[in-house]
Amino acid sequence: MAKNISRASARDKRIKRIRKKISGTTERPRLRVFKSARHIYGQLIDDASGHTIVATSTCGKGFNTGEGQDKTARAKAVGLRLAELAKAKGVEQVVFDRGGYIYHGRVKALSEGAREGGLNF
Repeated sequence: MAKNISRASARDKRIKRIRKKISGTTERPRLRVFKSARHIYGQLIDDASGHTIVATSTCGKGFNTGEGQDKTARAKAVGLRLAELAKAKGVEQVVFDRGGYIYHGRVKALSEGAREGGLNF
């Protein structure tokens, strides 16, 4: 008899499995991705002190929604903006945390934007 597991709880299990293996430090914070149906969020987290260094999203302050852009293009723009903010704080090395999502589509676009912006991971 198979258990009926919801998508949210399955994603929670993936998140816990990933977080056992990676953590962010002051020198190399964790780049965490969260996506909803409409928006995508990215933040750099120092797990040693428990603080968010920088964060940005498609619904954040100072983000141009870009009429006519698809969600993937906006995700790439979030990655570029995140890299720009991180460089201003003196961060160049990060650990990527895909947030339980597969590395595909918007998650991949955000990471490629961050790489183009100058973050190394």
